[in-house]
Amino acid sequence: MNEAETRAELIDPALKEAGWGVVDGSRVRREVIAPGRLIGGGRRGKQDIADYVLMYRGQKLAVIEAKKRSLPDTEGLGQAKRYAERLQARFAYSTNGVGIYRVDRHTGEEGYAEAFPSPDALWQEAFAEGNVWRERFGAVPFEDKGGFWQARYYQHNAINKALEAIGNGRDRILLTLATGTGKTAIAFQIAWKLFHARWSLAARESGEPGRQPRILFLADRNILANQAFNDFSAFPDDALVRIDPETIRKKGRVPKNGSIFFTIFQTFMTGRDAEGNPQYNFYDYPEDFFDFIVIDECHRGGANDESNWRKIMEHFSPAVQLGLTATPKRTHNADTYAYFGDPVYIYSLKEGINDGYLTPFKVRQIITTLDDYVYTSDDQIIEGEIEEGKRYTEEDFNRVIEIKEREKYRVKLFLESIDPLEKTLVFCATQEHALAVRDLINQMKTIKDPHYCERVTANDGAQGEHWLRAFQNNDKTIPTILTTSQKLSTGVDARNVRHIVLMRPVNSMIEFKQIIGRGTRLFDGKDYFTIHDFVKAYEHFNDPEWDGEPLDPEPCPRCGNLPCTCIVEPPQPCQVCGQVPCVCEKPEPEECPICGEYPCVCETPRKVKVKLADGKERTLQHISATSYWSPEGKPISAAEFVKRLYGDIPELFKNEDELRELWSRPDTRKKLLDGLEEKGYGEEQLRKIGKAVEAENSDLYDVLAYIAYSKQPVSRAERVESHKELIFSRYDYRQKEFLDFVLNHYIENGVGELDTEKLPVLIELKYYSVGDAIAELGNVSNIRQVFVEFQEYLYAPQESS
Repeated sequence: MNEAETRAELIDPALKEAGWGVVDGSRVRREVIAPGRLIGGGRRGKQDIADYVLMYRGQKLAVIEAKKRSLPDTEGLGQAKRYAERLQARFAYSTNGVGIYRVDRHTGEEGYAEAFPSPDALWQEAFAEGNVWRERFGAVPFEDKGGFWQARYYQHNAINKALEAIGNGRDRILLTLATGTGKTAIAFQIAWKLFHARWSLAARESGEPGRQPRILFLADRNILANQAFNDFSAFPDDALVRIDPETIRKKGRVPKNGSIFFTIFQTFMTGRDAEGNPQYNFYDYPEDFFDFIVIDECHRGGANDESNWRKIMEHFSPAVQLGLTATPKRTHNADTYAYFGDPVYIYSLKEGINDGYLTPFKVRQIITTLDDYVYTSDDQIIEGEIEEGKRYTEEDFNRVIEIKEREKYRVKLFLESIDPLEKTLVFCATQEHALAVRDLINQMKTIKDPHYCERVTANDGAQGEHWLRAFQNNDKTIPTILTTSQKLSTGVDARNVRHIVLMRPVNSMIEFKQIIGRGTRLFDGKDYFTIHDFVKAYEHFNDPEWDGEPLDPEPCPRCGNLPCTCIVEPPQPCQVCGQVPCVCEKPEPEECPICGEYPCVCETPRKVKVKLADGKERTLQHISATSYWSPEGKPISAAEFVKRLYGDIPELFKNEDELRELWSRPDTRKKLLDGLEEKGYGEEQLRKIGKAVEAENSDLYDVLAYIAYSKQPVSRAERVESHKELIFSRYDYRQKEFLDFVLNHYIENGVGELDTEKLPVLIELKYYSVGDAIAELGNVSNIRQVFVEFQEYLYAPQESS
């Protein structure tokens, strides 16, 4: 029996006899755990597929790896254990249809089993301690949105871990998953199960299902709250409530009728009472109004003791609070981890790329001769006061000092290196800088549409949101480029981003990972994306924090416990007016001691604006180097990057000399290209590889030599220029004139112009008829000989020329 026959005739009947797929709530499924790392050209690496996953009451209990009958019954045990670990199934089985070998991952016990256990027997082993909510949540199937959504293995794990924590009575829960892995979808499915299982704070206390829970989704940006509102559309319309200032103003109160509420921190941190006095909107809800709160991007300060947002968390302290973040614990977000405790589940960027759920990337580092600046008297100060002798660095540009020529040069550099039709995000120092860069891009663009590049910042309001929605729409190509400062660094789901341009420093590892996450989302035909780095942000890759394990959270400095067990007292009424918040009259604010006015009207220092002397502007230069990085944050060679992305280039030549010899003649070159195409590397595929190593203007020969032998590629124009003297020294002036025509076509269109099938076309273009060509160059045989022969000189080693 082969494996398929073994499964059909031995394993499937044995599982059915044990009750799998027969007992209500039990399922047997073949699961694609990971689709395989992207390797280019729409292809992927090896998939991880579990032969059998045994599910009961919504839980994955066991993985079975099947092998054909002639193999040992433990042949698949390694795979079974690895898959069970990833799926977080407790039991791993290996079988050849006769012997059944089992491992209990929790106890470490392993040995032979006489038969597969029934669903109930396996459930009792896995969950000896009963949990009524585990079973109720398991009885609610995922909302598959009409069959278009299926939980990826890590999403299932995250949902399971969060619900298990809720069922066990935990009040603060944290999920850490890389950007682009579907945190909102995870939050939706958790809410869906809570809603339909009728879990609430009261139900948790009584142990019996009650009313449907009131759930709050809390974000820090309207676009994130709006995206979540749309993603939760499977809930009944009357269950969904968007809390926004306009709704509160029209109704004169916060909305309370509904089940799933969406808002941003800023809306909750504003508001006025009936007399028009300031009063936070969230105080209009009783502290136990919400049963469950999801805090999106919680690392941004939601749990920070110094943050006003913490007041919201404290007010609704009875609610179970779920934090979603993309960043492991670091110095900058230690307070988040202290507040929520250790994450119940982690899925990293590295895992996402290796599994094939996220897109790989490369980095183009760009250094210019104006990365820092010291004023000299030949430059013109247009505005502000320069500090003579001061060295202005990246931190100062576009905040303290502005040099338009510098920004214009940088814009020119990255526009020349990208496909003008590929979607691009440009991160700028300030909103004003984003405006200036937008204008420069539109002044230099090759696409005629006036909306080719638009700015999306806080100041752009509804119009910016409009352009962002158009940018996110993969059916639209305009706008193609967005400039921003801070607004688009988190949570924006734009799948077809091919380029991220950094024109401002990124000082925080958290923000760096968020920005990288703008490009990691999958899209058809997108094999990788490119980071264009003007500000040395790539140095973050060398930081051990890039994708390491979370550091141990620090105990609370007050109570010494982790998580913190300090008793949080609710806000006390003012001792004078008795109100919360205080409505006592405040003393008049003091006047500014300098200008004597309130508010102060002292003139703030203006940004220095400098125009470079003409000579300096014309001599601006740059150095560009493309580096390749593994998901682990380690530098790798171009060849290794291509190998990871596209797989091994077939070995159809032994060394560089043989490659050159094969490539120098049209007939052997065609055989080599045919051989590559047979193995999946056609001309289009090779062009894509050339683009990946930034050699798209090079001969395909140079691309192959670079990958195979690390030989630095030259452009076709450079190849012609360096070999022209050698070529022309062999021919008379008529032949040289014809070859010059051929070489120009080669530079413009590539090596395909040197194929002998192109010769009649080239003759017709140059001489209009074969007869005229013969009159100039001699007979057809002679013309063909010249055409074939000169190519040996075109690819000759430089030392021979």
